[in-house]
Amino acid sequence: MRQVFSGQGASRGNALGRARVRLPHALEVSEEHIAADAVDAELERLHEAIAQVRGELRGLRERLHGALAHEIGEFLDLHALLLDDPELLQGLDALIRKGRYSADYALRLQRDRLAAVFQGLDDAYFRSRVEDLDHVVGRLHAALHRREAELQGVAGEILVTDNVAPSELAQLQSQGVLAVITAGGSTLSHSAILARSLHLPLVVGAAEALQQINDGDVICVDGASGQLVREPKAADLRAYRARVREERRERKQLYRLRREPTRTLDGTDILLYANAESREDVADAHALGAAGVGLYRTEFLFLQREGLPDEEEQFLAYRDAVLGMTGRMVTIRTLDLGADKSDRSGLTLPSEPNPALGCRGVRLSLARRDVFVSQLRAILRASGYGPVRILVPMITHRGEVLEVAALVRQVARDLRSEGHEIAGHVPLGAMIEVPAAAIALPGFISDVDFVSVGTNDLVQYLLAADRNNEALDTLYDPLHPAVLRLLRDVVRTARARRKPVAVCGEMAGDPVFTPLLLALGLGELSLHPATLLEVRRAIRGLDLVHLRARTPALMRARDRAGVERWLEAARPSA
Repeated sequence: MRQVFSGQGASRGNALGRARVRLPHALEVSEEHIAADAVDAELERLHEAIAQVRGELRGLRERLHGALAHEIGEFLDLHALLLDDPELLQGLDALIRKGRYSADYALRLQRDRLAAVFQGLDDAYFRSRVEDLDHVVGRLHAALHRREAELQGVAGEILVTDNVAPSELAQLQSQGVLAVITAGGSTLSHSAILARSLHLPLVVGAAEALQQINDGDVICVDGASGQLVREPKAADLRAYRARVREERRERKQLYRLRREPTRTLDGTDILLYANAESREDVADAHALGAAGVGLYRTEFLFLQREGLPDEEEQFLAYRDAVLGMTGRMVTIRTLDLGADKSDRSGLTLPSEPNPALGCRGVRLSLARRDVFVSQLRAILRASGYGPVRILVPMITHRGEVLEVAALVRQVARDLRSEGHEIAGHVPLGAMIEVPAAAIALPGFISDVDFVSVGTNDLVQYLLAADRNNEALDTLYDPLHPAVLRLLRDVVRTARARRKPVAVCGEMAGDPVFTPLLLALGLGELSLHPATLLEVRRAIRGLDLVHLRARTPALMRARDRAGVERWLEAARPSA
């Protein structure tokens, strides 16, 4: 029987396929005790399962490359760290030794205990980690019974579930899964961001669909509107085919824009840079006509390994990125480990009380000066092969900028005295993602050569709302008037001193936000290669003079609804 469900479109695209329903995770294990002489064997069984899951996570991490290594890898790293958490491991051992519980039941008890602790904390970051805990526990439970922990998809299926982990999305797509429908989730979650990068249709917030759709039902998915049709009729199929034809036509049009300039209707050129962290990303950026790399992430060299990369390994990676852009600028961000991006070498603190506000970014680099110097040496050596800029994350005050600048000068002197060929001047930039840095920018703008706004963290810190916490979905809002006013002030400060200013967060890669960013005075955007052509098309349809004339009206908006009305009026009529 035909039935229509509504959710939120989180990743555009259309799909028609059979439903596969995965019910919400629940570790239903009955209480089971073991004999005293079976304790050692049960502990060995548990430890073998833990070792197996560690190996699975390591294997998954090693198979990732390009943008996926960043988007998925940080979640695998977090899950790997949970497996080393003494609270989890010692508690399991104690339950088996003292309580003589089976490994399965001990796993359930310990999961419930930790989940209760996380959910009882005031910090939204820790409350949202229950989902990660469940993914790890699910893998361990599967390993105990030698079952596949990974969700196996079948070509032509549409997954209907309560939630989906970022680490599952790429695998599902490679298996031929056509779309994903979730009861929970957020359009701003990492899963949604990754789905958009993969061009995998995703609809979130469709709780009724999970309750009523059955395995084998034929589902028609519209990832743009969030509409779902079960057992579609002839009219639904005609509408679906029309959307698919339009989607194909749009892709062809976008492909033609690879060699076209990123220029507004009134003749203003906008610089579109690409975010990257691998040779594949750099190759994509070059092929799509990016002006350069606006954010080269260096964390991939440090994650999922026991030791730290040496100077030579880093130099070769950075040099290859510079060579790959054939003379276009490459902006290399210094190490941004911390928060939910933790390594296995012991460089970061494994159990900070509040990691999102802890020793991360430049704070970690200055605390581990030996590691920082090694990275700066590698970056400066790469500057001998083409244009390079250094971007420093998590800047909070001028003192950090001055300390980094002095270190860069000293490293440059050392390299030249050793006979290395490096650029005469390597621009130094500050990443503006801490509200204090945005407010204090007039006091240190003269000490940097450029600034780049990381909107993901800036919005999160400014609004005190974790963007991965589903319960705070309505609070994490890039269209909050306070966010726009802070962005405007940063742009004004930079432009007044003739310093380049870019946005490199998620807002840069969404064409919906493009009119707003241009109206605020931005002329440089750095984004995922997957959305570069869409943003280029949006820019080519905008009149910059008209947009900036309407900036005062944007600044007068008192809430999100007012900003959305402004965006609706600014949208090109085509």
